[in-house]
Amino acid sequence: MIKYKKLGIFLSKPVAFLFVLVYLFQSAFIVYLVQDKFKLNKEIEFQQKRIMELEEKLKILQVIEDFQIGFNDKEKLELTEVISSECKKYDYDPLFLMSLIVTESSFRRYQVSPRGAMGLMQILPSTGQELADKIGIDWGGAQTLSQHRFNIQMGSRHLFELILKFKDVRKALVSYNLGETALRNKMRLNEPLPRAFLDKVMKNYEMLKEKYKS
Repeated sequence: MIKYKKLGIFLSKPVAFLFVLVYLFQSAFIVYLVQDKFKLNKEIEFQQKRIMELEEKLKILQVIEDFQIGFNDKEKLELTEVISSECKKYDYDPLFLMSLIVTESSFRRYQVSPRGAMGLMQILPSTGQELADKIGIDWGGAQTLSQHRFNIQMGSRHLFELILKFKDVRKALVSYNLGETALRNKMRLNEPLPRAFLDKVMKNYEMLKEKYKS
């Protein structure tokens, strides 16, 4: 017999062994339930994240559908994916990036400015070649800027670099339009920040937020 003085009872070895087995089983079951609940919570979090991502992509696609000119359905989906990807990479609000695209090109596929800036984000070939080298895009001449996926990748990177350089989104946007050297010259001469392009981007941003608010 096994004596348990604190409990004031006597247990035979088989009974004591049975109690130990029950205790171990209960402990294992509790651990299983805790782990199962943890896995369930992680799965729920993952699914919620996926739902949010899909909702965001649907919003991006809706903006593209409403504003684009010259893209087929497959290209619209490709635009949605690249805009979503670049916004995650640089922590942009997709509506902010698309407000810049709307301002620069009105989402016209083959837009070219009088200065020779090309594509959705209106990038000069000289700037495009530098950006292509930085992000690993094979540069095939100015025609590379006509490929909307590359154009958005380069434009997103260019804006990000300008934000880091100027530590100010407003100055980065002005520099994106005016050119970095031209803006620095104005700053050196203490001239006021040009407002026309900046105001147009911000107006389009507010318009998109109001029209496509969640």
